[in-house]
This record gives sequence, C-alpha cells and structure tokens, in this order.
Amino acid sequence: MTTAAVARPDLIRHPDFLKLWVAESISVFGSQISQLAIPLLAIVLLDASAFEVGSLTAVGFLPFLLVGLPAGVWVDRLRRRPIMIAADVGRAVLLGSIPAAWLLGSVSLAQLYAVTFVAGILTVLFDVGYQSYLPSLVHRDQLMEGNGKLEMSRASAQVAGPGLAGALVQLAGAPLAIAVDAFSFLVSGLFLVAIRRPEPLPGGDRPRTSMLVDIREGLRFVLGHPLLRPITAATAIANLFSAIASSVMLIFAVRELRLDPVLIGLIMAMGSSGGIVGALIATRVQRRVGVGTTFILCEAGFAAGYLLVPVSAVAAPIVFTSVGLFLATMGSTVFSIVGLTLRQRLATTRMQGRTNATVRTINWGVLPIGFFLGGVLGTLIGIVPTLIVGALGLLLAALPVLFSPLRSLREMPPSVEDV
Repeated sequence: MTTAAVARPDLIRHPDFLKLWVAESISVFGSQISQLAIPLLAIVLLDASAFEVGSLTAVGFLPFLLVGLPAGVWVDRLRRRPIMIAADVGRAVLLGSIPAAWLLGSVSLAQLYAVTFVAGILTVLFDVGYQSYLPSLVHRDQLMEGNGKLEMSRASAQVAGPGLAGALVQLAGAPLAIAVDAFSFLVSGLFLVAIRRPEPLPGGDRPRTSMLVDIREGLRFVLGHPLLRPITAATAIANLFSAIASSVMLIFAVRELRLDPVLIGLIMAMGSSGGIVGALIATRVQRRVGVGTTFILCEAGFAAGYLLVPVSAVAAPIVFTSVGLFLATMGSTVFSIVGLTLRQRLATTRMQGRTNATVRTINWGVLPIGFFLGGVLGTLIGIVPTLIVGALGLLLAALPVLFSPLRSLREMPPSVEDV
C-alpha cells in the first residue's frame, strides 16, 4: 500500500461518496418492499396462480440476460450519474402507477408484469452505473472501502428489509407499501442530484462505434484477461451451484425440517447477517492473506456453509441451518467485494460499464439454469441429496483460481489509470 493511500481519510468524511451511499442504501431497502408487496398484491387482490406468481418473479430476472451487455455499452458512452438518476425517477413512476391503478380499480396482472420487466431494465442500468461510477468518485485506493460500505447496505437490507416490508404491508396494505417504495426511489435520485463532483464523459472524444463492436470489445477484455477470466468463471460456477441448492432450500425447511414461517424468516435473517460481517471484514481479510487466497477461502467457506444445512436434518436444525447460511453469505460477500474491486482497478474509465455488465451478465445468466437443475435434481434424487450436490459443486469454483495467476496474487494490482 502506498503512503498516499494510508493518508487518505475514511470515506465517511467524503461528502459525495456519502450521498451515493445513502442513495444506494435507500434504493436497496425500498426494493425489499416491492419484492414482497407486488407478489402479495397479485396473490391477494388478483387471485394469481402459483404459475403466474412464479412467472412474475422470472420476468424480473429477464432484463439481466436481455439488456445486460447493451447496458454496459450505454454506461460507457454516457455519464453514469445521470443514468442512475433517470433509473431512479423511472422506477418511481413505474411503481407509482400500481397504487394509482389500484385507487382507480384497474390494476391487473398485465400491468404488474410490465412494471416488473421495465423496472428490471432500469435496475440493470442503475447497478451497472453505480459500480462503474464509483471509480470516478473516489480514489482507486479507496475502492475496497467504498465497495464494502455499499455492500454492507445491501446485506443490511437483506436482513432487515423483509421484516420491515412485511410490517408495512400488514399495516398499510400492498398497494400503499409499493407507493412507499416509489417515493424511496425519488429520495434516492435527489441524493444523486446533490453530488457535486464533476464526472468526465467516459468515452471522451473517442470515435463512436457500433453497439455490436462495443459489446465484443467488452467480451474480449473480460474473457481474454488473465485475472478477470478466472474470477468470472469462479463466480459463475459458484452462482450455478448455489442456485441449485437455493432452489430446494425453502422446501427443505418446510417439508424436511417442518419449520413454521416465523422460524424460517428468523433463520434467513440470521443467515443474511453474514453479509454484514463479510462487508466489515473484507478489506482486512484481503490484506492479511492476499487476493488469491481470499478467493479460495471464500469458496471453501461458501461450500462449508451449504454443507451444514443438510446436517440440520438430523440434529439442531435451527443452529446448523443458521450457522451454515451465515458462513455461506459471509464468504460470498467477501468474494463479491474483493472481486468487484479487482475488476474496477483493472478496467479503464471507458471500459468500466462493459466490464461490469459483461461479468454480471455471465454470472447472473447461470442462475435460471441452476434453479431449473435444482428443481429437476430435487425431483429425481431428493431434496437433501440436491443440497449436497450444490454444496460440493461450490468447491469446483475454486479451480479457476487455483489454475490461474490469481492463485499467487498477493496485493491488489495497480489501477490501470495510475500506470
């Protein structure tokens, strides 16, 4: 670490980063409301079937596959902060249309599908935008700290968000809860508007090329880079097998462990708290053991945590399941923070959007495959064996790191902007 990096103040004293942090925190907490309220509205008010509710969830995932790569190109061509502000305002308008339609007595499943899909597109733009915007807002030596704080907000939302969302839906009803989420996006956008640091145009005066050419450039950069390629492969493998295990996790809790909804919610909250711990320790772990070893230890912890879950079928179900999910979430959070920081340091300003979007598209693209395979395996070999397959498969995610230059990487590489 350089002397300059040591002398830099904590980001808690960086006014523009604080505005970004508050905006992102409000956004992720607000999203927890709609993730619960929209399906509940479909079930309670529109009498939606299980297939229709499942399809509603699937529609929300589609934008990550359909517009992930083009989103990276747009984020690299335009200033990122206006994109994020527009995404917040757009989501506020879209979500606000649901309680408005409810008041008029005209809310429908078709509207919920459309809102969920278009809001998903805006979420892709916002997420790729903030990941690409952070390196232009803070010094590259502060990226780990910044990513840790942003990830801590996301983890905190996963812990406290469902409970707060449930209470709000219970007190105010699903339509008004969605209205609260719409308002939260407006507040998030206002904090982004308040950022004062000038943002350079990512592409500068570089000649404009076609969308396809830009997408190919992003793919070549990620898949051809000796450090980005293995970390992307490791994350994709981890996401695939965690999705296999996650697809049967709820069924396991209900049918094998016979837990009631309150206990399931408590266990999920306790498990998600591992994300908060992971966000707090990521920097220290990486500095203590090195970048490559951190990735390997995270995958081992991820797998060990998921292996503890099926053990709960024979002893102490609440303890083993909670501890297992805690370890898995902590490992995945540290992995995510270190991995995101690595690619932010390796990509130039003009490549940030396509780098983040390419990695995100690959890593999120395997999730539907994993969920499908989990359902098939759960039917063919049973719930507990499927959990074990998912957990053991997570160990394979360490292989791309072990057989690449990442294995011996001790320090974060210097930022390409500083070379």
